[in-house]
Amino acid sequence: MGRHVAAGCLAFCLASGVTAAQDAVKRGPITNLPIPRYVSMKANEGNVRRGPSLTHRIDWVFKRRDMPLQITAEHGHWRRVQDRDGAGGWVHYALLSGVRTVLVEKDMLQVHARPDPQSPTNAAFELGVVARLGECNPDWCHISAGGYGGWAEKQFLWGVLPDELRD
Repeated sequence: MGRHVAAGCLAFCLASGVTAAQDAVKRGPITNLPIPRYVSMKANEGNVRRGPSLTHRIDWVFKRRDMPLQITAEHGHWRRVQDRDGAGGWVHYALLSGVRTVLVEKDMLQVHARPDPQSPTNAAFELGVVARLGECNPDWCHISAGGYGGWAEKQFLWGVLPDELRD
């Protein structure tokens, strides 16, 4: 009897571990990509709808090309997205790009030559600048915009997860 209980406990623990690992990264049912994840606007403007179809009402229009958006759900050819302010809805996937961008959340954010606050400053980006996202380590990301680029502290960027690493 003791062996059966031990075997049952072992099976339960193993099954729980697999479930916990699967829950750690939620995947989209259509793309099998992580949810949430960041993308950018491919188009100059895109209708944001209440639901995932053309029959749903347009609530507003995103009007900024390359703006970073966070995908929070998928349904067919539609992605539920939200912007930095939490405004969002459903957008057709053709209006989105996998090219990663970030929004600068600190005015005159210093961009450094290396991921070190003591390294020389290459530029200062204004609040609201949309920049192309490059490599990221635990605390810094390489960004570029308007011909300038360098390393910025991740905490001042919207469009990258806090624990995200990129090569």
